[in-house]
Amino acid sequence: MKFEEWEPLYEEILAYFAFEREGDEEAARVLAGLLSRDDLPALRALIEGKTVTVCGNAPCLPDEIEEIEGTVLAADAAAEVLAARGVRPDAVFTDLDGATDVLIEMNRAGTIVVVHAHGDNIPLVRNWTPRFVGPLVGTTQAAPFGRIHNFGGFSDGDRAAFTAHALGATAVRFVGFDLDDTGVDPVKRGKLAWARRLLALLGHDL
Repeated sequence: MKFEEWEPLYEEILAYFAFEREGDEEAARVLAGLLSRDDLPALRALIEGKTVTVCGNAPCLPDEIEEIEGTVLAADAAAEVLAARGVRPDAVFTDLDGATDVLIEMNRAGTIVVVHAHGDNIPLVRNWTPRFVGPLVGTTQAAPFGRIHNFGGFSDGDRAAFTAHALGATAVRFVGFDLDDTGVDPVKRGKLAWARRLLALLGHDL
C-alpha cells in the first residue's frame, strides 16, 4: 500500500485513538538516527514469491503452530511463544513493548527485527535498537523517508501482513489471531477492530 493510499486510514486511526501525528514523526526520526543499516533486501528475499505465515500472540497460538507454512513472521511477543516451541521466526514485527533479551538472541541468530516507531515508544526505541546486532528494518505509521518504511497496517500483526503483501508473498496465512477476544482492555479491543478492518482491505476475513 502506497502512503497516499494509507494516509487517509492513518488519519482516521489518529482521530480514533486521539494520537498525535507529531509524536509518530518524532519517533521515526529517533529510530532513523539509530539505524546504521537497512536490511529490507533481506526481508524481501524471505517473502517475495513465498508462502508466508503471520503469527499473532492470541492464546490459541500454541495450538496452531503445526499449521505454520513457509516464511514465519511473528508479531512481537508471539516470537517468544514460537521460540519456546522450537520455531525461530524469520522476522519479528515489533514496537518493542514485548521485547526481551530473547529477541536479542533471535536477532543475533539471523531473525530480522522490524522495529516500529510511534509516539508512545521513543524510550523503548532508544533502549533496544542499538542492542540489535543482526538484521534490522525500521518502520513508521507516518510518512516514510530514508531507511524508514511504511507498508501499511497499524498493530504488529496486521503490519506484518501488509508487509508480506507489499513485498510479493504468493500466499499469506494466519495463526494465533483472535480478533474477537473479549478479555482485553478497551484500547486493545479498538486495535483488534482496526486489525479486522485493515486485513479485510487485503482480502483476509479473520
